[in-house]
Amino acid sequence: MSAPAPGRAAVRVTVADVRGAVWSLVSTAAGLGLAIWVVPGVEVTNLWSLLLAALAVGLGDVLLRPVLRRIAHRSGAVGALVSGVLTQLAVAWAALTYLPGFRSGSWVDVLAVLVIAAVLMALGRWVVGASDNEYVLGDLLRRARRQAGVPRRDPRAAGATERPAGLLVVLLDGVARPTLDYALQAGLAPTLARWLGSGSHHLTTWWARVPATTPASTIGLLHGSTEHVPAFRWWSRALGRLVVTNRPADAAAVEARTSDGSGLLAGGGVAVSTMFSGDAATSLLVMSRAREGLGPGQMFVHFFASPFVLVRAVVVALGELVKELYQGWQQAVRGVEPRVSRLGWYPVLRAVTNVVLRDLNTTLVAEQLVRGAPVVCVDLVDYDEIAHHAGPLRPESLRALEGLDRVVGLWEQVAAVAPRRYDVVVLSDHGQSLGSTFEQVEGRSFLDEVRRLMALGRPGGAARPDDDRVRDGAASARGEGRRRATAPDSEAWGPANTALNALRPGASGDEAAGPGRMMVGPDRTERRPGGAEDAAVPELPEVAVVGSGNLGMVWFPREPRRLTGDEIRERWPGLLPGLVANAAVGVVVERGAGGQVRAHGRGGSRDLRTGEVVGEDPLAGYGSRAAADLLRVAGLDDAGDLVLVSRVDEVGMVHAFEGLVGSHGGLGGAQNQAVLLHPVRLAVPDDELEDVDGTPMLVGAEAVHRRLVAWLTDLGVRPPVAEDAPGRGSGA
Repeated sequence: MSAPAPGRAAVRVTVADVRGAVWSLVSTAAGLGLAIWVVPGVEVTNLWSLLLAALAVGLGDVLLRPVLRRIAHRSGAVGALVSGVLTQLAVAWAALTYLPGFRSGSWVDVLAVLVIAAVLMALGRWVVGASDNEYVLGDLLRRARRQAGVPRRDPRAAGATERPAGLLVVLLDGVARPTLDYALQAGLAPTLARWLGSGSHHLTTWWARVPATTPASTIGLLHGSTEHVPAFRWWSRALGRLVVTNRPADAAAVEARTSDGSGLLAGGGVAVSTMFSGDAATSLLVMSRAREGLGPGQMFVHFFASPFVLVRAVVVALGELVKELYQGWQQAVRGVEPRVSRLGWYPVLRAVTNVVLRDLNTTLVAEQLVRGAPVVCVDLVDYDEIAHHAGPLRPESLRALEGLDRVVGLWEQVAAVAPRRYDVVVLSDHGQSLGSTFEQVEGRSFLDEVRRLMALGRPGGAARPDDDRVRDGAASARGEGRRRATAPDSEAWGPANTALNALRPGASGDEAAGPGRMMVGPDRTERRPGGAEDAAVPELPEVAVVGSGNLGMVWFPREPRRLTGDEIRERWPGLLPGLVANAAVGVVVERGAGGQVRAHGRGGSRDLRTGEVVGEDPLAGYGSRAAADLLRVAGLDDAGDLVLVSRVDEVGMVHAFEGLVGSHGGLGGAQNQAVLLHPVRLAVPDDELEDVDGTPMLVGAEAVHRRLVAWLTDLGVRPPVAEDAPGRGSGA
């Protein structure tokens, strides 16, 4: 399709414009009418007055939107939200007070009418099967069509110009290749299935190396290096504290260490709801740039400033919360195993991430496509959050993929009328594997087991007096055990914290305020009385223990350097043998004095550098990439003194070192088999593929990053990289 002639704005009204306007008018009038019928303080005498009031409310929304954008720029998104609700209430009150055919009472009556009307409109759209996002995107699509021009000129005609290329990169967080295959076969991803059926796209797998976590894969995909991320959270000897990548300040620090300024989104790209920015010019709800917020004039104003949209979002979010409570109860009633608790704060966060943030992300990405951003990358966490608590292949998890497929379909509609010709790449950062938790297998947490084993061999077999300072770096608030309702993990709190930082007044462009902080959740930043964050710990703990899925790490922070296996055996004789013999542990990796790295299992050991095996190979059940992946992660600067991977059974079930039934981070099951769905015309050369258990695929997020950059170059979106340019960190 060709671009519209420069300097000329098309004003033709399309059928879609008329249909959207009529639907908006009718639905608003119907909602107002039913609400007026319910509220005794407001009356209407005829249908025409009702239609006139609906028209007034709609016009008020359109006319006030530019003013609300300015308010958002000056006072933050919260100011826009409050002022938007107040102004819409004033418009509705004026309409119901001064238009003929109405009798209105107090402000309370008018507010009740608005709230009830919004609830009824939300329920009505749900009944007819309309997408939640379409309510907001309708206006955006109509504006895009007007900007693009309808009808379009034939690109073969004289003087016609082809739209410039663009790339939309969609991250489906936590979706494994086998999981997507099941969803396609079950009819839960019709948009992606249509692409594959038409031959426009090709579906393949890439290998997410250990640590198969969101921060490692995301920074690799966006910045081309994973060398500074050994897990989801880790102990930093340099900082003397735990680094948690879902703290905005920590994410910003990790990005600063990794970025060279030429990330995937450099040169005018846009990042939406990602953990790192990829050096994007525009960052919307990005963890490492949390204080940049949404930016002025974004679709947030249209999304939340209208009380109808706001209340609709609240109603649908409450429905999602109730659905989660019911689904968790059903798992318990049916005796589904393995399972974990799905109570506490998790249902609330599911409602926020799977309704409000999904709608907001959909709208933000759509607006960037309409604006013609050269490359846009968005991370959708819906599936990952549900699968952590329900299980990767459980019905509610797969249903989340259905909603994400619908979102991709909406973006396809927007891209069709955008000023650029967008190719769409859909990929995941890792998969997930199912299994009972470490605590469910052992009857005690990973931290408690490490404490117990450290005490063995000491005089009297008792713990030292300072053992009460042994730290659980995994922040046990993840909710160990299926019967205990606790706060959710910090990974779940990430999107909520980014949004809260964005909503703070003055967030946009407030460089002096820093990168933002953890405002809610178990890993929120501690503050000194004077306001300084990350107050120093008075005394370092004896041990720090972290679980990233079925990848576990143990540090001894009081030591200035990493301890060797022999030193650990000498100080805590029962620790290493006890971990190796544990029924939930499959592999324990230690480092030797001469740089040797050895993996131990219950039946034998393996030198990860030479491949020498003594007894039974402990990596026999982990696939052909296990030795290389574990050798690499054990060699990272901030890796644990001990690195563990849980046992994996014959069907790929693992044991997370934290309280999640669906997990990722280590090896085993489908967690390392990530998705890559790309246009056929954007090929993956054979010489970039490696053999993994008989299947050729890209290995590591760095390899996928290089391929994405190469596609941007092929499309003409990015200039070619000089042959003698310094190589990016491969982490190989």
